[in-house]
Amino acid sequence: MDTALIDILCLILLFLGILGTFLPVLPGLLLSICGLLIYKFGTDSDLSMIYTWAFIILTIASVVLNYVIPAKTNQKYGGTRWGSIGSIIGTIIGIFLPIPLGFLVGMFAGVFIGELLHDSKDINKALKSTKGAFIGFIYGTGFSFVVGVAMFLVVVLNMLSII
Repeated sequence: MDTALIDILCLILLFLGILGTFLPVLPGLLLSICGLLIYKFGTDSDLSMIYTWAFIILTIASVVLNYVIPAKTNQKYGGTRWGSIGSIIGTIIGIFLPIPLGFLVGMFAGVFIGELLHDSKDINKALKSTKGAFIGFIYGTGFSFVVGVAMFLVVVLNMLSII
């Protein structure tokens, strides 16, 4: 396969990976790491293995943190298991809603409804738990986004022979 086609494929995968850090229908950093690995091993690039291993480790850390951070922030803001379950159900339902960012609306509604099902009298607690879920989402998504952009930039800079 032509090196230029491989480069284009890698850039497309890296770009889709960045989009996937905040769109749940795409596997995020997994696409990015595939683009990086195809670039490293599918071309005659001189990209250092240090970058490759660093991004593999950061991708694994991101996958773990995307589960840990929302749970911890939800707990920090008084959330219960009901809110966590509501978040998962709401996200799945939200993916299929015909509105922009339906997965986010679904996730937050799921947390709120889950907490109200747990304790229907404490709306403030449900709101705090929803706030915690939002903060956790921002932290996890932000970390993944930064890693994805860094991968993209490293590959582009390597293609331009800057690094």
